[in-house]
Amino acid sequence: MTGKDAETGLEASPPSGKKLTVLQVVPELNSGGVERGAIEIARRLVADGHRALIASKGGRMEGLLKNVGGELVRLPLDSKNPLTLKLNARRLSDVIETLNVDIVHARSRAPAWSAYWACQRKGTPFVTTYHGAYSEGLPGKRRYNSVMAKGDRVIAISQFIADLIRERHETPEERLVVIHRGADLELFNPAKVSRSKALAMAERWGVADDDRPIFLLPGRLTRWKGQEDLIDAAAALRDQRGEDFLCVILGGDEGDGGFEKELQQRIEKRDLGRIVRMVGHEEDMTSAYWLSSVVVSASRDPEAFGRIAVEGQAMGKPVIATAHGGAMETVEDEVTGFHVAPGDPESLAAAMGRLRDLSSEQRAAIGQRGIARVEGAFSIASMQAATMAVYRDLVG
Repeated sequence: MTGKDAETGLEASPPSGKKLTVLQVVPELNSGGVERGAIEIARRLVADGHRALIASKGGRMEGLLKNVGGELVRLPLDSKNPLTLKLNARRLSDVIETLNVDIVHARSRAPAWSAYWACQRKGTPFVTTYHGAYSEGLPGKRRYNSVMAKGDRVIAISQFIADLIRERHETPEERLVVIHRGADLELFNPAKVSRSKALAMAERWGVADDDRPIFLLPGRLTRWKGQEDLIDAAAALRDQRGEDFLCVILGGDEGDGGFEKELQQRIEKRDLGRIVRMVGHEEDMTSAYWLSSVVVSASRDPEAFGRIAVEGQAMGKPVIATAHGGAMETVEDEVTGFHVAPGDPESLAAAMGRLRDLSSEQRAAIGQRGIARVEGAFSIASMQAATMAVYRDLVG
């Protein structure tokens, strides 16, 4: 079948031989791990000579998709309206037929339902990536989530998520595969940090002339990320040993700013202004990690994977992470960092004190073990290769 598809405007493909046409479906292309994962796979597909399509409403990352050689199929896949889901299933069926799609890969629940129905209709192999520990608090939520376990192959982004899938959906083992998310080792590479950008960031933070070790907690300002626990841990450590360290909380408040004000008040109430800084949002995370001495992931709820812990290790930093979820797989306790009890400032303060007591050379040695761990198991290249193996297996 040749010519342009009337709805998407894309050139139709001839029937595929050894080269694949893979259609990934996501709601939007604005930001987040789901979107980054889709573009990373699109980049690998194109590099291997395949055709990479992403069906989505679109968004800020459209240019990045175009830069890696992928193509956008613009559809209203951000809607959860049941009627729209059914209409999107028909639209995706047309895309599958017109563009000779070999595999459909769904990464989010609402568009996954439409893709699932379309693949059933067309007999197209269907892959899902189960990206999170989706909540089940409302009636019918488990059934809504279950589409992410209906793939011919179900990719779990950690062993933690794989166990959750087994428990909730009883997915057969032959359909379940664990593929960890990866860090971009070209980006998160301490040797490639711009010293001028890092110095400018240090000036913004007010640490350019401060030689105290920095404990960095990155992440959006939300209660479950554990910023309150870091502040309380800083108070405990200060009471034990004085003010010979700094804590930097990096991230913006996605709400009305109320939680940010709470954190500032907590800092002021404990008289921690000389050792705890809130620096807002930063785009240049490589410089932020480079300026730090230790990276902290204090999430109170389990992270499905935990990007911060992996990026911190890739940048050669010891990592303190709460002992649940994906961090149990990514951070090797007493080797590349420390596990601490979730929601326990005393446990966090103890780990911070241990790392504060080490020399910079000793912390660097821990960081080197972290780099080796990420290079061996948690790189984008590893994630891409494992996903391509899933595609090849499905098409025989």
